[in-house]
Amino acid sequence: MNSLSIPYNKRTYAIEYVDFPATVADRPPLVLLHEGLGCVAMWRDFPEKLAAATGCRVVAYSRPGYGASDPYPDARQADYMHREGQDILPAVLAALGLEQPVLIGHSDGGSIALIFAGTTPQALRAAVVMAPHEFVEEETLAGIRAARDLWESSDWPKKLARYHKYAPRVFADWNDCWLSPPFRHWNIEDFLPAISCPLLAIQGCDDEYATLRQIEVIAEKAGQGAQLLKLENCGHSPQRDQEAAVLAAITEFVAAQASRSAGE
Repeated sequence: MNSLSIPYNKRTYAIEYVDFPATVADRPPLVLLHEGLGCVAMWRDFPEKLAAATGCRVVAYSRPGYGASDPYPDARQADYMHREGQDILPAVLAALGLEQPVLIGHSDGGSIALIFAGTTPQALRAAVVMAPHEFVEEETLAGIRAARDLWESSDWPKKLARYHKYAPRVFADWNDCWLSPPFRHWNIEDFLPAISCPLLAIQGCDDEYATLRQIEVIAEKAGQGAQLLKLENCGHSPQRDQEAAVLAAITEFVAAQASRSAGE
């Protein structure tokens, strides 16, 4: 595992990351953005498989407070994904010297990718979002309430502690923030029209945290629309539930972007 330092809000944070080198020339780098309870280790071997399938350099990092990265000094607020997409992600890309990447975000990571793409539309080659959120649905809140019940009644705290240095806080920050009254009005649809890069939006038809309306909105409102992939027999984690289909879809999508760039 590697570590880099990024400046944010008058502090410096140590961020853990993995970095798989490219094996094919002239392919864009891929940057993975994890879910609300995720981290580098919770991607398992997906980054390595993605690097092998696409030939691209693949980087995955744990956001501040997750995995072995330094913690946030304060509890998360309703704008935490805005801060990640507008401040921390640019700092990570700069520290790694990554230009014109393809962002691949899951859940919260997908929302962060969309915020970044809508804020700095010329900074990306493309983006892939898996089970992203653009607005809060009752289905989402019901899933998060169920997660809280499971956390309090099972060995989930012990399991999550295998991946996070500050596991109880990781869960509390995520759960408390999403269920707070201010978050009920959270919405990032206004970022979508400014997105000018190609998008691939993937969601499971059995997503326990959202309806398919989440990716349909992206296709309707993003500047150039989006390719949609709706997967049967798939919940909120397409990269785990339908790994082969997701790897194939991303590989085809990235190859198309590389060909498009070569032809310009």
